[in-house]
Amino acid sequence: MTLSRSAIVAETRGWIGTPYRHQASLKGIGCDCLGLVRGVWRGVIGDEPERAPAYAPDWAEAAGGEPLAEAAARHLVSIAGDACREGDVLLFRWRQHLPAKHAAIVTAPDSIVHAHDGAAVAEVALAPWWRRRIAYAFRFPGVND
Repeated sequence: MTLSRSAIVAETRGWIGTPYRHQASLKGIGCDCLGLVRGVWRGVIGDEPERAPAYAPDWAEAAGGEPLAEAAARHLVSIAGDACREGDVLLFRWRQHLPAKHAAIVTAPDSIVHAHDGAAVAEVALAPWWRRRIAYAFRFPGVND
């Protein structure tokens, strides 16, 4: 299967305005950052490869390790953070000593789409504040460069 970056970006932008809802993944109804990535996967690839378990807002701190990155690595292709391009998935950590627990999809060289608690899915600048917090980067399988 060949997957274009433009198809990923178009699907991702289709989620803009979706209200934030913890653990949800329904375009136009509600999603969190993981739900956004899951929904884009469904939109461009098909069925999700695994079900996300129920998780609390502090799941990453409580679980220890890097559960979000480990799950991403099971289904996405790991890339260097500075190699990310449109359609790639970025994982962020809020502080150096904490696990990565926020996800976004790159939509342009300097912008990302993400779901943020208390707001709707939005496209924002990939500003220095965000860049400093990139912990992992992944590519959807089948992307042809």
